[in-house]
Amino acid sequence: MYTITKNRAGVTVTELIVSIALVGIITTAVGFEFHGWIAKYKVESQIKELYADFMHARVSAMHRNRAFFADFPSTNSLRIREDTDENADPANSDSDTILPNFPKSVQYPVKWAGGTLIFKTTGIVQPSETPLGATLCIFTDNDPDYDCMIISQTRINIGKLRDIEGSCNAANCQHR
Repeated sequence: MYTITKNRAGVTVTELIVSIALVGIITTAVGFEFHGWIAKYKVESQIKELYADFMHARVSAMHRNRAFFADFPSTNSLRIREDTDENADPANSDSDTILPNFPKSVQYPVKWAGGTLIFKTTGIVQPSETPLGATLCIFTDNDPDYDCMIISQTRINIGKLRDIEGSCNAANCQHR
């Protein structure tokens, strides 16, 4: 007696639906994770870019033997100026030269209470409102590795906020 066997070379509709559902679930999970990575990266990138801008102003002040000033005209913009009239007065900015590419807009609002940063020819950095130092913060829920900066007269350190609900001060910013 002969038996007839069927050749099962294809897939059934059920197998196809299960496969598509699994691919959809995995894609969704990876998509949400990727969105979180991008948001964290953008905050970290902004802090690092502000740090680089401040360090450039500091080095330029020592190199050119002129004071440089950095301030935030709004929470979403940074301006850096060269003291071309050499009066060392950040409030008298009429004859100061704004550096190329400034004012620069920033994506995340910056919390800063230090007034104008004064970069002196000696390398000293001095916030006009708090002469011994101040802290700059970006408050987000994205949990970035860097979201604050402690600025003292001799150092600029980037760090991570300990409490995103807390205040923007050196005690809440753990430098790394």
